This record gives sequence, C-alpha cells and structure tokens, in this order.
Amino acid sequence: MTHFLDIDKTDAAALRGMIDSARAMKTARGGRPKGTRDDAQPLAGRMVALIFEKPSTRTRVSFDVGVRQMGGETMVLSGKEMQLGHGETIADTARVLSRYVDLIMIRTFEEATLLEMAEHATVPVINGLTNRTHPCQIMADVMTYEEHRGPIAGKKVVWAGDGNNVCASWLHGAGQFGFDFTFTGPPTLDPEPEFIRYARDKGRRVTVERDPVLAVQGADLVVTDTWVSMHDPESARERRHNQLRPYQVTEALMAQTKPDALFMHCLPAHRNDEVTSAVMDGPHSVVFDEAENRLHAQKAVMRWCLGL
Repeated sequence: MTHFLDIDKTDAAALRGMIDSARAMKTARGGRPKGTRDDAQPLAGRMVALIFEKPSTRTRVSFDVGVRQMGGETMVLSGKEMQLGHGETIADTARVLSRYVDLIMIRTFEEATLLEMAEHATVPVINGLTNRTHPCQIMADVMTYEEHRGPIAGKKVVWAGDGNNVCASWLHGAGQFGFDFTFTGPPTLDPEPEFIRYARDKGRRVTVERDPVLAVQGADLVVTDTWVSMHDPESARERRHNQLRPYQVTEALMAQTKPDALFMHCLPAHRNDEVTSAVMDGPHSVVFDEAENRLHAQKAVMRWCLGL
C-alpha cells in the first residue's frame, strides 16, 4: 500500500519524481481556466474521500479541485460527520471507507489517528496535516522554490518563529531534498529534537540561532507561519505573541538575507504579526505561487499513491 504519511517515510527519489510530475502538470495546463479538467484523466471513475477533522480552506479547495481536474470525484466529510474514534473505532472506519473509495486524504489533530487510519485502510492514505507534520505543504514549497531559483539542494532555509508541524516537515525536507536549515525562535518553541536529529543524520547542517538577524545571514529562503492556532485560548495567544514578537519577518530582517532570497508562508497569515504586509506583498514574497502549488503538488502525490 502506497501511503503518503510523511516526508521522511517516502523515498527521496519518489519525492523528486512527484515534484517533477507536479511541474509537468502545471505546465501542461498552460493558461486554461482553473475550472477545466486536465487533458489526462488519471482519476476518471475514482472516488476520493477528503476527511477534515480539523477545518481548512486551502487543503480542502486544493484537493477537491485537484481531484476534479484529473477526472475524479470527491466526498468531503467533516469531523462532526465522522466522529472519528467516538463510537466506531478509527480502524473500523478505515476498513469501511476502503470498501467505498479509492483514496483517503485526512486532515486531523493527532498523528495517531492518521497512523491508525493508514494501518487499517486497504486504499492509500494521504496526510493532509496533523499536529506534528504537514508534508503536502513542503512538497508545494520545494516546488515553488525550484520554480523561482532552481535546485534547492545545498541552499540555506531559515525558519522564523514557532517550531510547529510545518517546521517539522521542513526538517524532514532538509534530509530528503538536501538543503541546510536554521531555526530561529524562542527556546520554549523549539522543534522536537527528533526532527532535528533526522536532518542531521542525513548529513544536513541544522542550526539553532536565537538572534534572528544572525540566523538569516546568507539565507536563500525565509519561512514563517502563524503564531497562534485557531484553537488556542486567548491567554495562550498573548503569551505566544510576547515570545515571538522578536522573530517577526520584516523588511529590515529580509535585508540581511541574500539579495535574491525568497519569503514563504503557508497561509493564512496574520499580517503584521508574524510577517509585515510590506514583506508579504514585497519582492521577496512568493506566497501566492506557493498557495497555488499546493494544487499541483497534491495532484502529483495522489497520482503517486495510486500508481498513475
């Protein structure tokens, strides 16, 4: 069974093949209207279940549109409709869904839910996000960087802010795609040591630098994410803002990077919190290319899972 659960669990050559496939599909679409189907219809006659225990805009739209462009159909299921693990077990849900659909994408909270779904499903399962990782985002981000600047191997990527699930997948990406990684943020929000160790074991230079100005020296790419989750209580939001304010990505900070450095954010962004509007809308920013490339990268992931 070919699941796409995490960057570190997928062969590096397969990851590279997916990036190449995504670029080819994007090029093939040319300037056609977004709603039109691809010339190739690899998902014709196939049904994809999109499970959202955790709400989303970009993940839902990009997967839904991607399936439709490739000729397939989607069944979108919310957490309220599914009640995963409450009553019927996740294992039984996986077994039942596998009788109805050809592919499952799940965006959930706990990694254990994803892993149990994959263990018991008899169709491929894709990690649309968990609290620990977000591999589809990194596939889109690597694709975006290489569209603008060529191979990402050997480059310096700097993450500013909270060492969250997206940061974790960037560390997996460092190991698999061969770039170096610097984390700059408060020690209370460091990435899990397991993710740092993975990239280092793959021979990549991983640095933790508390001073953001020093961290971005020589950076090819600066990445950040929201400081708070939609589920964080108000008290936690204020505390996080106080910790993370020194790591805001500003024009002054980007001026310390390489002149042709790029800026990325997986969105949604809280403008003038983790990043200023001047950077979001400035010459370094590729955030909207990055958002579009979720569509193309995820189409490639789905095709890979189904062997198409």
